[in-house]
Amino acid sequence: MSPFLAEFIGSAILIGFGSGVCAGSSLKGTISNGSNWLIICIAWGLAVTLGIYAVGEVSGAHLNPAVTIALAITGDFPWSDVPQFMLAQILGCFTGAGIVVIHYWSHWKVTESTDDIKGVFCTGPAIKATIPNLISEVIGTFFLILGLLYIGANEFTQGLKPFAVGGLIIAIGLSFGGTTGFAINPARDFGPRLAHFLLPVPGKGSSDWNYAWIPIIGPILGAVLAAYFYSNVF
Repeated sequence: MSPFLAEFIGSAILIGFGSGVCAGSSLKGTISNGSNWLIICIAWGLAVTLGIYAVGEVSGAHLNPAVTIALAITGDFPWSDVPQFMLAQILGCFTGAGIVVIHYWSHWKVTESTDDIKGVFCTGPAIKATIPNLISEVIGTFFLILGLLYIGANEFTQGLKPFAVGGLIIAIGLSFGGTTGFAINPARDFGPRLAHFLLPVPGKGSSDWNYAWIPIIGPILGAVLAAYFYSNVF
């Protein structure tokens, strides 16, 4: 398997399980409708864990352009491979969202809220305020990248590192995710948002492209800050 295909598959797994729990919680008529934030955060953490187990040995399982950029800044990943990794991640996230569309097909039609439908695919703020929303994504991603670099610097019993990363995702979601839904990953937001825009999802409304730049720029800024902080302090 090529690293490009590995990132594609890992990213599709990430969104399949991540957006899947959002669909189960938000869409009408599901058995899991109304699941709380804790359940959603745990499922996203496990989604990342499963994605890492699937392709970590092939590509390192970045699954996130912010991670790829941060590792390039620290010298742990070649800049020449950054574009292809980012493309694979976006395409994988788009595909994962498409799988969720098919799986929950009957439930889109009975869900009246276009916001609930959109929330399955992409993030949005609890209180819309451009600068605070951007800062929230910067902070969340800063701790993500810093945590990943710390985890990478420690020795773990074989096979446990993906669970440590999954735990980090859960912690960020519970502590910092309540403001913007913690995208902390440009591909995780853009790929599924594009799927929401292009695919024939019954009952969908606007894809809210006016907000879409925040979960792209915020995570990239947070990743750059964390990488430079780590490189200069440790």
